[in-house]
Amino acid sequence: MKIKKGDNVIVISGKDKGKTGKVLTVLRERSLLVVEGVHTKKKHQKPRRSGQKGQIIDVAAPIHSSNVQLLDSKTGKGVRVGFKIEKGKKVRISKKDGSII
Repeated sequence: MKIKKGDNVIVISGKDKGKTGKVLTVLRERSLLVVEGVHTKKKHQKPRRSGQKGQIIDVAAPIHSSNVQLLDSKTGKGVRVGFKIEKGKKVRISKKDGSII
């Protein structure tokens, strides 16, 4: 997978198209990402102790990795990602201009 935890991404399809956020979790085996502020669901939570009220909270749900693109910090747009070997180390590059991400 070309996107890692901590990357800034932009959603390119779905109900949250155009939103940006930081990747919180990567579920590699299912190609899913949890992105901050994107694809939120309402969760109804029961009271845990007596006297406490139940509540509805927003929870970030996973989104498929094919629906997001890495955000280029220079242009503020989504870019496709490729790999390149540089000084014996594998690095991610932008397909648009070949710069290291």
